[in-house]
Amino acid sequence: MKSNVYLFTLNISYHIFQQHYAGVASTVVVKTDNGLTLQLPASRLRPYLSQLGLKGRFRLTVDDANRFKSLEQIV
Repeated sequence: MKSNVYLFTLNISYHIFQQHYAGVASTVVVKTDNGLTLQLPASRLRPYLSQLGLKGRFRLTVDDANRFKSLEQIV
């Protein structure tokens, strides 16, 4: 089964991401390095939330049907 990999950078403050916890927004829209716009469930990003918010580079891997496989923070 083929996988697609997308790289993107996030810089979302803790205060803004709190809206996802409050149920105001359930998804996060990101723009990949190659210009593609993706919509991710906010719950997939929660493990990476710190007191500073969501900051850093991420690698999203999906299968050939665009179903989530993995998300990891990279250096």
